[in-house]
Amino acid sequence: MKNRNENKNLSEWTDKNKKPKCKCFHCKSINFIKKGFRKTEHRGKIQKYYCKDCQRFFTNDEGFYRMRYSSTTITLSIDMYLANLSSRKMRNQLKRHFQTKVSNMSILDWVRKYSLKVHNFVEKLGYNLGKEYFADETMINREGHKDRFWACVDYQTRFITWVHYSIEGNINEAKKFISKSVKKGKPKFIQTDSAQFYPKAFKKLFYTNKIYHGGLKVEHKIQNVRRTHIHNYKIETVFMKIKDRVNDFRGLKSLWSAPIIMVGLTIQHNFIEEHTTTKNQPCSLAGQDLDLGDNRWLG
Repeated sequence: MKNRNENKNLSEWTDKNKKPKCKCFHCKSINFIKKGFRKTEHRGKIQKYYCKDCQRFFTNDEGFYRMRYSSTTITLSIDMYLANLSSRKMRNQLKRHFQTKVSNMSILDWVRKYSLKVHNFVEKLGYNLGKEYFADETMINREGHKDRFWACVDYQTRFITWVHYSIEGNINEAKKFISKSVKKGKPKFIQTDSAQFYPKAFKKLFYTNKIYHGGLKVEHKIQNVRRTHIHNYKIETVFMKIKDRVNDFRGLKSLWSAPIIMVGLTIQHNFIEEHTTTKNQPCSLAGQDLDLGDNRWLG
């Protein structure tokens, strides 16, 4: 009878691959039982567990461990902030519609914390990308400074393959950006504008004007707007969307925070919002339909 109960407990808290869905926060054991609830002001009742091995109580960490507010409130705030609502306006909306009092700085903290958490997760995934990449950099206003935001987009899926934030544009920063941009796929070419540091960075990285990445030859195409009068529109449309949001911030603030906010905007583009042309999230077109549900940040 004892073995039967233990097997039932294991099957309840493990998935089909026998990996634990829940485990003791202190000793990582799955030998535990349900033991009452913890009452919270904003999150209601939270199930408590008692570990039989280390004889300590714990609650299951579902990504919001020790957070004061509910997961719905946090993810709603992140989504609205990155979509187009300031932290102060979001604070006012929560107070008016949900009777939830939260400071605008808490909302910013949520954006930064979970942007990094999600970024660390999605960077470990594999993607099925196209063969045509378009890369460029643009100026971002930060407290009167003109920083550089670099982005590379796979045109087939509209997926942003890599972003880079720097305080200046030079060969070394271009090298960092280009080397990371090709990690997720194997493009036939990367198109950039005619900035002088791009060809120099390509040569420093690969000793030629062609990239050799994983044994694949990738051509470097240059779009010189002064000669052709044609802009690099395929990347400029992405920049217009992101810069509109940054302008709504009235520029970015501190240097340590600015790159994290830009990472959050990239996640919003790749995984949260539907692209207006493809009518789908870029991540789905890139082979990562993660079944995130309607609240994609919560998913």
